[in-house]
Amino acid sequence: MAGILAWFWNERFWLPHNVTWADLKNTEEATFPQAEDLYLALPLALCIFMVRLVFERFIAKPCASCLKIQSSGPQKAQPNAILEKVFTAITKHPDEKRLEGLSKQLDWDVRTIKQWFRQRRNQEKPSTLTRFCESMWRFTFFVYIFTYGFQFLKKVPWLWDTKQCWYNYPYQVLH
Repeated sequence: MAGILAWFWNERFWLPHNVTWADLKNTEEATFPQAEDLYLALPLALCIFMVRLVFERFIAKPCASCLKIQSSGPQKAQPNAILEKVFTAITKHPDEKRLEGLSKQLDWDVRTIKQWFRQRRNQEKPSTLTRFCESMWRFTFFVYIFTYGFQFLKKVPWLWDTKQCWYNYPYQVLH
C-alpha cells in the first residue's frame, strides 16, 4: 500500500520541476493546499449522496404529488421466458431474421414480438415520478452550487484577471 501511495503522490507528476512537497508545508505566515485535502472528496461525495436521497424522498416526491405527477411506468410486457432470455442475453433490438425465427418458435406473429420487445425496453425506463425527482434534484443542486461559487469567487482577483492565476505559482496561499 505504501508503494501505491508513493507512486500516486509522486512529485514529478503533481508539481513543477524544482518544487517538492516540503516546499509547500504550512507555516504561520502562509497556508498552502495540502495533498491530504483530497481525502475529503470521498466523505463529501457520500454526504451529497445522502442529501440527495433525503431531498428526493421528503421534498421532491411531495412536490410531485402536489403537481399530480404519478409513479405510473410504461405498460408491462407479458411474461415469456424465451423472449426474456433473448432480451437479456442476446439483443434488445432483434433483427428481422431473429424475429422470424422467434415467431416460428413461439407461434406468434412478428408484429406481436416486436411489440413485446418495445414494451420490454420501455419497462427499463424510469417512471415520470423518478425523472421528475432527479430533475428537481439537479436543478436545486446546480442553482445552489452556482450561487455558492459565485458568492465566493466574485471576491477573488483571478476570476476577473486570469493572469493572476499564475502569479507566484506554485506557491499560492489559501485565503
